[in-house]
Amino acid sequence: MPELPEVETVKRGIEPHLVSRRFEKVIVRDHRLRWPVDPNLADHLLGHEILSVERRAKYVLVRLATGYLVIHLGMSGRLYFVSADTPPAKHDHVDWLLSDGQLLRYTDPRRFGAVLWISGDDVSIHKLFSSLGPEPLSEVFDAEYLFKHSRRRKVPIKSYLMSATVVVGVGNIYANEALFMAGILPTQEAGKISLARYTRLVTAVKSVLEKAIAQGGTTLKDFVGGDGKPGYFKQELQVYGRGGKACNNCKRVLHEIRMSQRTTVFCTTCQR
Repeated sequence: MPELPEVETVKRGIEPHLVSRRFEKVIVRDHRLRWPVDPNLADHLLGHEILSVERRAKYVLVRLATGYLVIHLGMSGRLYFVSADTPPAKHDHVDWLLSDGQLLRYTDPRRFGAVLWISGDDVSIHKLFSSLGPEPLSEVFDAEYLFKHSRRRKVPIKSYLMSATVVVGVGNIYANEALFMAGILPTQEAGKISLARYTRLVTAVKSVLEKAIAQGGTTLKDFVGGDGKPGYFKQELQVYGRGGKACNNCKRVLHEIRMSQRTTVFCTTCQR
Protein backbone atom coordinates (compact mmCIF):
# COMPACT_ATOMS: atom_id res chain seq x y z
CA MET A 1 0.00 0.00 0.00
CA PRO A 2 1.33 3.48 -0.83
CA GLU A 3 2.49 5.23 2.32
CA LEU A 4 2.78 8.94 3.08
CA PRO A 5 5.85 9.65 0.88
CA GLU A 6 4.20 7.89 -2.07
CA VAL A 7 0.99 9.89 -1.65
CA GLU A 8 2.95 13.12 -1.21
CA THR A 9 4.85 12.29 -4.40
CA VAL A 10 1.57 11.78 -6.26
CA LYS A 11 0.17 15.01 -4.83
CA ARG A 12 3.20 16.98 -5.94
CA GLY A 13 3.13 15.31 -9.35
CA ILE A 14 -0.46 16.23 -10.18
CA GLU A 15 -0.65 19.60 -8.40
CA PRO A 16 0.86 21.83 -11.11
CA HIS A 17 -1.46 20.29 -13.71
CA LEU A 18 -4.62 20.87 -11.67
CA VAL A 19 -4.42 24.20 -9.88
CA SER A 20 -6.35 27.00 -11.65
CA ARG A 21 -7.95 24.55 -14.10
CA ARG A 22 -11.63 23.70 -14.13
CA PHE A 23 -13.41 20.38 -14.38
CA GLU A 24 -15.04 20.08 -17.81
CA LYS A 25 -16.19 16.44 -17.72
CA VAL A 26 -16.37 13.60 -15.21
CA ILE A 27 -16.72 9.95 -16.20
CA VAL A 28 -17.28 7.28 -13.55
CA ARG A 29 -17.15 3.80 -15.09
CA ASP A 30 -17.32 1.84 -11.86
CA HIS A 31 -18.85 3.22 -8.66
CA ARG A 32 -17.82 0.14 -6.66
CA LEU A 33 -14.68 1.33 -4.92
CA ARG A 34 -13.97 1.03 -1.19
CA TRP A 35 -17.01 3.23 -0.70
CA PRO A 36 -19.49 3.84 -3.53
CA VAL A 37 -18.62 6.85 -5.65
CA ASP A 38 -21.20 9.63 -5.26
CA PRO A 39 -23.61 9.34 -8.23
CA ASN A 40 -23.73 13.16 -8.24
CA LEU A 41 -19.96 13.60 -8.33
CA ALA A 42 -20.04 15.40 -11.68
CA ASP A 43 -22.61 17.89 -10.39
CA HIS A 44 -20.26 18.85 -7.54
CA LEU A 45 -17.24 19.34 -9.81
CA LEU A 46 -18.24 20.59 -13.25
CA GLY A 47 -17.29 24.17 -13.99
CA HIS A 48 -15.52 24.72 -10.68
CA GLU A 49 -11.95 26.01 -10.47
CA ILE A 50 -9.36 23.94 -8.61
CA LEU A 51 -7.94 26.15 -5.87
CA SER A 52 -5.29 23.82 -4.46
CA VAL A 53 -4.13 20.22 -4.16
CA GLU A 54 -3.34 19.12 -0.62
CA ARG A 55 -2.59 15.98 1.33
CA ARG A 56 -3.93 14.84 4.70
CA ALA A 57 -2.55 11.52 5.93
CA LYS A 58 -2.76 9.24 2.87
CA TYR A 59 -5.57 11.20 1.20
CA VAL A 60 -5.16 13.56 -1.75
CA LEU A 61 -7.47 16.58 -1.38
CA VAL A 62 -8.45 18.61 -4.42
CA ARG A 63 -9.95 21.81 -3.03
CA LEU A 64 -12.72 23.75 -4.74
CA ALA A 65 -14.67 26.74 -3.43
CA THR A 66 -17.57 24.46 -2.46
CA GLY A 67 -15.72 21.47 -1.01
CA TYR A 68 -13.12 18.79 -1.60
CA LEU A 69 -12.62 15.96 -4.05
CA VAL A 70 -10.96 13.35 -1.83
CA ILE A 71 -8.93 10.51 -3.34
CA HIS A 72 -7.40 7.54 -1.55
CA LEU A 73 -5.17 5.20 -3.54
CA GLY A 74 -5.91 2.11 -1.46
CA MET A 75 -3.73 -0.89 -2.24
CA SER A 76 -3.21 -0.41 -5.96
CA GLY A 77 -4.72 2.90 -7.02
CA ARG A 78 -2.92 5.25 -9.41
CA LEU A 79 -3.48 8.76 -10.70
CA TYR A 80 -1.91 9.76 -13.99
CA PHE A 81 -2.47 11.99 -16.99
CA VAL A 82 -3.33 10.76 -20.46
CA SER A 83 -4.49 12.45 -23.65
CA ALA A 84 -8.24 12.91 -23.81
CA ASP A 85 -8.65 10.36 -26.60
CA THR A 86 -6.83 7.53 -24.78
CA PRO A 87 -9.17 4.51 -24.53
CA PRO A 88 -9.80 3.33 -20.97
CA ALA A 89 -8.35 0.02 -19.81
CA LYS A 90 -10.16 -2.57 -17.72
CA HIS A 91 -9.42 -0.99 -14.34
CA ASP A 92 -9.67 2.69 -15.29
CA HIS A 93 -12.62 3.65 -13.11
CA VAL A 94 -12.75 7.47 -13.10
CA ASP A 95 -11.71 10.21 -15.55
CA TRP A 96 -11.60 13.97 -15.00
CA LEU A 97 -11.28 16.11 -18.13
CA LEU A 98 -9.76 19.51 -17.36
CA SER A 99 -10.30 22.88 -19.00
CA ASP A 100 -6.87 22.77 -20.66
CA GLY A 101 -7.65 19.45 -22.39
CA GLN A 102 -5.67 17.21 -20.04
CA LEU A 103 -7.34 14.12 -18.63
CA LEU A 104 -6.62 12.86 -15.13
CA ARG A 105 -7.33 9.14 -14.81
CA TYR A 106 -7.82 6.97 -11.73
CA THR A 107 -7.11 3.27 -12.11
CA ASP A 108 -7.43 0.69 -9.35
CA PRO A 109 -7.31 -3.07 -10.09
CA ARG A 110 -8.24 -4.07 -6.53
CA ARG A 111 -10.79 -1.28 -6.00
CA PHE A 112 -9.68 -0.68 -2.39
CA GLY A 113 -9.22 3.03 -3.06
CA ALA A 114 -11.81 5.77 -2.79
CA VAL A 115 -13.11 8.80 -4.67
CA LEU A 116 -15.27 10.96 -2.41
CA TRP A 117 -16.88 14.38 -2.29
CA ILE A 118 -16.89 16.35 0.97
CA SER A 119 -18.83 19.63 0.98
CA GLY A 120 -17.70 22.66 2.93
CA ASP A 121 -14.41 24.35 3.69
CA ASP A 122 -13.24 22.20 6.64
CA VAL A 123 -12.53 18.51 6.00
CA SER A 124 -11.08 18.08 9.49
CA ILE A 125 -14.56 17.65 10.96
CA HIS A 126 -15.42 14.80 8.59
CA LYS A 127 -15.41 11.34 10.18
CA LEU A 128 -12.45 10.26 8.02
CA PHE A 129 -10.25 13.00 9.47
CA SER A 130 -11.67 14.02 12.85
CA SER A 131 -9.69 11.48 14.91
CA LEU A 132 -6.41 11.65 13.02
CA GLY A 133 -3.18 12.60 14.75
CA PRO A 134 -0.81 15.32 13.52
CA GLU A 135 1.22 15.19 10.33
CA PRO A 136 4.69 13.74 11.02
CA LEU A 137 6.48 16.58 9.23
CA SER A 138 4.58 19.29 11.12
CA GLU A 139 5.86 21.22 14.13
CA VAL A 140 3.11 19.70 16.27
CA PHE A 141 4.75 16.30 15.96
CA ASP A 142 7.67 16.58 18.37
CA ALA A 143 9.27 14.64 21.21
CA GLU A 144 7.19 16.34 23.91
CA TYR A 145 4.00 15.33 22.11
CA LEU A 146 5.00 11.67 21.76
CA PHE A 147 6.36 11.46 25.30
CA LYS A 148 3.24 12.99 26.85
CA HIS A 149 0.77 10.85 24.91
CA SER A 150 2.68 7.59 25.44
CA ARG A 151 2.75 7.56 29.23
CA ARG A 152 1.25 4.37 30.69
CA ARG A 153 0.98 2.90 27.19
CA LYS A 154 2.14 -0.73 27.10
CA VAL A 155 1.73 -1.15 23.36
CA PRO A 156 4.99 -1.78 21.43
CA ILE A 157 6.52 1.43 20.13
CA LYS A 158 6.24 0.29 16.51
CA SER A 159 2.49 -0.27 16.85
CA TYR A 160 2.15 3.04 18.71
CA LEU A 161 4.04 4.89 15.97
CA MET A 162 1.85 3.34 13.28
CA SER A 163 -1.42 4.37 14.95
CA ALA A 164 -3.12 7.07 12.88
CA THR A 165 -4.61 8.57 16.04
CA VAL A 166 -1.07 9.22 17.29
CA VAL A 167 0.54 10.40 14.06
CA VAL A 168 -0.57 9.90 10.47
CA GLY A 169 1.32 8.33 7.64
CA VAL A 170 4.11 6.46 9.41
CA GLY A 171 3.46 3.10 7.78
CA ASN A 172 5.26 -0.17 8.20
CA ILE A 173 8.28 0.50 6.01
CA TYR A 174 9.09 3.86 7.53
CA ALA A 175 8.40 2.77 11.10
CA ASN A 176 10.98 0.00 10.67
CA GLU A 177 13.49 2.44 9.22
CA ALA A 178 12.95 5.22 11.77
CA LEU A 179 13.23 2.89 14.76
CA PHE A 180 16.49 1.51 13.40
CA MET A 181 17.83 5.01 12.85
CA ALA A 182 16.84 6.00 16.39
CA GLY A 183 18.29 2.81 17.92
CA ILE A 184 15.00 1.69 19.47
CA LEU A 185 13.71 -1.88 19.46
CA PRO A 186 10.26 -2.07 17.86
CA THR A 187 9.07 -4.29 20.72
CA GLN A 188 9.91 -1.73 23.41
CA GLU A 189 6.86 -0.48 25.33
CA ALA A 190 5.92 3.03 24.23
CA GLY A 191 5.34 4.16 27.81
CA LYS A 192 8.86 3.20 28.90
CA ILE A 193 10.72 5.25 26.32
CA SER A 194 12.40 8.40 27.65
CA LEU A 195 12.01 11.92 26.32
CA ALA A 196 15.60 11.86 25.06
CA ARG A 197 14.95 8.72 23.04
CA TYR A 198 11.70 10.16 21.68
CA THR A 199 13.72 13.17 20.55
CA ARG A 200 15.91 10.84 18.48
CA LEU A 201 12.86 9.00 17.17
CA VAL A 202 11.06 12.15 16.01
CA THR A 203 14.22 13.28 14.25
CA ALA A 204 14.50 9.85 12.60
CA VAL A 205 10.85 9.81 11.48
CA LYS A 206 11.13 13.22 9.88
CA SER A 207 14.46 12.38 8.28
CA VAL A 208 13.39 9.08 6.73
CA LEU A 209 10.12 10.53 5.42
CA GLU A 210 11.77 13.63 3.97
CA LYS A 211 14.42 11.50 2.27
CA ALA A 212 11.78 9.17 0.84
CA ILE A 213 9.74 12.09 -0.48
CA ALA A 214 12.84 13.63 -2.07
CA GLN A 215 13.57 10.35 -3.84
CA GLY A 216 10.02 9.79 -5.00
CA GLY A 217 8.73 7.26 -2.47
CA THR A 218 9.47 3.59 -2.09
CA THR A 219 9.51 1.28 -5.09
CA LEU A 220 6.63 -1.09 -4.43
CA LYS A 221 5.03 -3.45 -6.91
CA ASP A 222 1.86 -1.39 -7.34
CA PHE A 223 3.19 2.11 -6.75
CA VAL A 224 3.85 4.66 -9.49
CA GLY A 225 4.12 8.39 -8.86
CA GLY A 226 1.95 11.11 -10.33
CA ASP A 227 4.44 11.49 -13.17
CA GLY A 228 4.06 7.81 -14.08
CA LYS A 229 7.51 6.93 -12.76
CA PRO A 230 8.22 4.52 -9.88
CA GLY A 231 9.72 5.70 -6.60
CA TYR A 232 13.39 5.08 -5.87
CA PHE A 233 13.73 4.90 -2.09
CA LYS A 234 13.87 1.12 -1.77
CA GLN A 235 17.55 1.03 -2.57
CA GLU A 236 18.19 3.14 0.54
CA LEU A 237 16.33 0.95 3.06
CA GLN A 238 18.46 -0.15 6.01
CA VAL A 239 16.30 -2.88 7.53
CA TYR A 240 12.93 -3.36 5.82
CA GLY A 241 13.05 -6.35 3.50
CA ARG A 242 16.51 -7.30 4.78
CA GLY A 243 15.66 -9.86 7.46
CA GLY A 244 18.43 -12.46 7.75
CA LYS A 245 20.99 -10.19 6.11
CA ALA A 246 23.86 -8.38 7.78
CA CYS A 247 23.20 -5.09 9.57
CA ASN A 248 24.90 -2.25 7.70
CA ASN A 249 26.18 -0.87 11.03
CA CYS A 250 27.41 -3.82 13.10
CA LYS A 251 27.31 -6.64 10.51
CA ARG A 252 25.23 -8.86 12.83
CA VAL A 253 22.25 -10.70 11.34
CA LEU A 254 19.05 -8.67 11.23
CA HIS A 255 16.07 -10.31 12.95
CA GLU A 256 12.65 -10.55 11.31
CA ILE A 257 9.41 -11.14 13.22
CA ARG A 258 5.69 -10.48 12.71
CA MET A 259 4.04 -7.74 14.74
CA SER A 260 0.33 -7.14 14.21
CA GLN A 261 0.73 -9.32 11.12
CA ARG A 262 3.28 -6.91 9.65
CA THR A 263 6.91 -7.64 8.81
CA THR A 264 9.23 -6.15 11.42
CA VAL A 265 13.00 -6.16 10.97
CA PHE A 266 15.52 -4.93 13.53
CA CYS A 267 19.04 -5.32 14.89
CA THR A 268 19.36 -6.58 18.47
CA THR A 269 22.80 -4.97 18.73
CA CYS A 270 22.08 -1.51 17.34
CA GLN A 271 18.56 -1.24 18.80
CA ARG A 272 17.55 -1.59 22.43
